[in-house]
Amino acid sequence: MSRIPVAVVGATGLAGQQFLASLAGHPLFEIRKLAASSRSAGKKLADAVKDDKGASRWHCTEPMSDEHAAITVEDSAKMTTDGVRLVFSAVEADVARELEPRCAAAVPVISTASAFRYEPDVPVFLPGVNWDHAALIDIQRRRRGWKGFISPGPNCTTVGLAMTLKPLDVAFGVSRVIMTSMQALSGAGRSPGVSAMDILDNIIPYIPKEEEKVERETSKILGRLTGEEVAPAAIAVSCTCTRVNVLEGHTESVFVELKKQASLDEVKAAWRAFGSEMAGLELPSAPRHLITVNDDPFRPQVRLDRDAEGGMSTVVGRLRADPVLANGIKYLLVSHNTRMGAARGAILVAEYLTKKGYIK
Repeated sequence: MSRIPVAVVGATGLAGQQFLASLAGHPLFEIRKLAASSRSAGKKLADAVKDDKGASRWHCTEPMSDEHAAITVEDSAKMTTDGVRLVFSAVEADVARELEPRCAAAVPVISTASAFRYEPDVPVFLPGVNWDHAALIDIQRRRRGWKGFISPGPNCTTVGLAMTLKPLDVAFGVSRVIMTSMQALSGAGRSPGVSAMDILDNIIPYIPKEEEKVERETSKILGRLTGEEVAPAAIAVSCTCTRVNVLEGHTESVFVELKKQASLDEVKAAWRAFGSEMAGLELPSAPRHLITVNDDPFRPQVRLDRDAEGGMSTVVGRLRADPVLANGIKYLLVSHNTRMGAARGAILVAEYLTKKGYIK
């Protein structure tokens, strides 16, 4: 079967490079177009990621594919969707607001940007959690007159939290959640925001707009599709988001009030059983387990657990009863922010939507 031709927009940035690394040799998708800012336009990718002194700014641990290196980068402001049937967007929100609708008029757009996350006809997929929200795609196409659609992924901090809450909500019901994150530096990208001198020997107690994103997105992802929109989940979520001196992988300390009492063994069983239906879909990027439960009291640790199943499984541990919340439990999780939380998670969504016929 021939692969689906795709474009990656924002290809020279950190998020775009993660798409390129994950799409090299992919069995379903073949990169035909790369686009970035006018500074990179007209250059081969291999040259576009070099600075003015010739030093490489390729930031992925995987080497750049020779096939991708030879592609000439286009100006994203002028790029058309001719010759491609899917666009992966890895641009900033302000650029996405203009670029993504232009592409979605013709082909599907799978995005890491936040620009359209909160619009009522736009699904924010988290693999295995809310596939039923795919019905919004048909609504979005009809309302906007597009042949394609826009499907943004969630904020990377939302991923581990919503992933671990979903099976708890299904099995026991969730009333309230209190979460404190310890987020990796890579979540800030390579743009200014966290300097080495700020983060060294330190914890930054505030990430602008992060807490609001996590609280709002968790309610949408766990919400129920009713009619032509998602009714937010009736779960109170309160977050404190911090930046720590870790390269990759977000750690989160989570307190949950359940609607009915559950033993710790029952909670673990719900996590372990979650996502089993994905195995039959044979999606290339899917992990065997969306959630990995570790009983070692000293786990999860970000350095040891962020790469579980290629960074696509959320690792939970230190599960305990909480005496303050009604039917309370508390646990820690580690989720890979640049894999399941970014490009690879977006590619997994695209694989699912291809399997279901939304991408052809």
